[in-house]
Amino acid sequence: MAFAGITLSPAVGAVLWALGLSPVLLAGDNETVARAMAAQVGIDEVITEVLPADKIDVVKRLQEQGKVVAMVDDGVNDAAALAQADLGLAMGTGTDAAIEASDLTLVRGALMAAADAIRLSRRTLRIIKSNLFWAFAYNVAALPLAAAGLLNPMIAGAAMAFSSVFVVANSLRLRRFTSITK
Repeated sequence: MAFAGITLSPAVGAVLWALGLSPVLLAGDNETVARAMAAQVGIDEVITEVLPADKIDVVKRLQEQGKVVAMVDDGVNDAAALAQADLGLAMGTGTDAAIEASDLTLVRGALMAAADAIRLSRRTLRIIKSNLFWAFAYNVAALPLAAAGLLNPMIAGAAMAFSSVFVVANSLRLRRFTSITK
C-alpha cells in the first residue's frame, strides 16, 4: 500500500504507538480518503484538507501545545513544514526540496523506516550516555588519586587505555541493531 509515494503497512501505527509516539496523519486529501488510509495503518488522529502552506501552521500549533513534532514526507509542497518540525524526515524516494529541508533522509520509501530511525537514535543516545557516565566515573575516581600521588602512572595509563577500549566496545553494540522493516 502506498500513500503519496510512501509505503505504508498495517503494523506502522502499532509500532509508532509502541515507541511512545502519537501518530497524526496530516493530509491535503479529502477526509474520506485520508481516514480510510489512517484506519488501514492504525492512526487515530487525522487532519485533512490542509493546504501545503497551512501545514506549517498545524506543525506550529502542535509545537505550541508542547508537543515535539516529527514530520515524515516526500513532497516539494511540504518542504517548509518539514523544516518547521522539530525533526523532519524525508523519504529518499522523494523530491530534492524535501530532502534538503529535512533533518534526516530515509533511504527507503517506507514509513516503517522512520520507526527504525527513531529506535536507532534512541539506542545511540543510550550508549552515548553510558559512555559518558563511565568516562566521568573513571576521571572522578582517578584524578584525586593521581593528584594525591597515590596512583602509579603505569596503572593510570592502563586504566585510561581500558576506558577507551570500553567506550569503543560499548559503541560497537550498535552493530547488533536490527531493522523492523527486514
